[in-house]
Amino acid sequence: MNRVRRVVLLPIVDPTHAALLGGLAGVLIGSMSALAVGVSERAQRRITTPLPKPPIPDGASAVLTVLRSSALVIDRSERVVNTSPSAVALGLIDREHLVQPALLDAVRKVHRDGEIRELELEIPLPGRPSAWVLARVAPLLDAHVLLLIDDLTTAHRVEEVRRDFVVNVSHELKTPVGGLSLLAEAIADAKDDPEAVERFASRMQLESARLGKLIKEIVDLSRLQSADGMQQPRPVLIAEVVREAVDLSLIEAEAKGIRIVERVAPGAVAYGDYSLLVTAVRNLIDNAIAYSPAGTEVGVGGHTGLDGVRITVADRGGGIPAVEQERIFERFYRVDAARSRSTGGTGLGLAIVKHICANHGGRVSVWSRQGHGSTFTISLPPAPAPEVGAAPTLEGSSV
Repeated sequence: MNRVRRVVLLPIVDPTHAALLGGLAGVLIGSMSALAVGVSERAQRRITTPLPKPPIPDGASAVLTVLRSSALVIDRSERVVNTSPSAVALGLIDREHLVQPALLDAVRKVHRDGEIRELELEIPLPGRPSAWVLARVAPLLDAHVLLLIDDLTTAHRVEEVRRDFVVNVSHELKTPVGGLSLLAEAIADAKDDPEAVERFASRMQLESARLGKLIKEIVDLSRLQSADGMQQPRPVLIAEVVREAVDLSLIEAEAKGIRIVERVAPGAVAYGDYSLLVTAVRNLIDNAIAYSPAGTEVGVGGHTGLDGVRITVADRGGGIPAVEQERIFERFYRVDAARSRSTGGTGLGLAIVKHICANHGGRVSVWSRQGHGSTFTISLPPAPAPEVGAAPTLEGSSV
């Protein structure tokens, strides 16, 4: 049986063509690999690149500027992205970051749970008294926190002054009232000793006079603080103000052998209340007499300058320490409490002077150096020029 063999003839490939086909295949495979890598990188970038942060709503900045509260907007990276100028003045931020740990902690908690928080805290300020603020922290959209700050510093200081005033008044009234009670008991026990009764009665007169003076000054100070201004201010002759104030202080001066020297320009005129100005000058003179050594002088001057009227009272006492000079016009404040009580001082005289000057649109200041005495200066604005042809009446003038 014959077998048939099939012979398949393979085409003969040229070596040059084979090399070319191999190169094309390599290029095709490389291109596909590169494309796959590129697609993978783009996909990876889409996964790792964060989404853009939600912008602050349009008009938010305009709203923040009209708020009475200081406002800050903080994003999730704890960066301050918007703020009002008052927040910077309070020292709440440094560049783009909160610098108050308590506020930063509240912001983090609101970021975490979205709950509105409120806190009150004291903020120390360099070179100035601390500020008290009320902070409200609330979420703003999904990625920001709104921080509203109300400055409570003035309210805190007013409350502190009110509290101190009540405490001081209670203490100051308690001292003479307690003294009168003890003296009354002493008189009752010494009714058979005329000399002791006379001595105790004299002491009771001093304590009652001190109590009356204290009550009067408390009433005067309350009236000055509640007044919106003088009811009927008029031109006042400063020479007459000084003359009456000196006359009212002569008894105390003569008791210590102190001479009061006046140097007042005859044409000096201020605009205000004559009796209140007399009270202010007299308080300064009484203060100078109380703190001057016996046998010295107290000088009282007055003149008119381009910027208004100046009334000065100078003594030769021991002076006031620099650290105390800012506080001597506070109510009931005394540099030397023991000495003030021995001289009959109430601690209200200089506070009354301060408020009288403020009601006249002026101020009172002090220059003092320990061992060289003190000089108090009342500065008042100039009196308005009289109308042409009008003859102004000077209150206090004897003409």
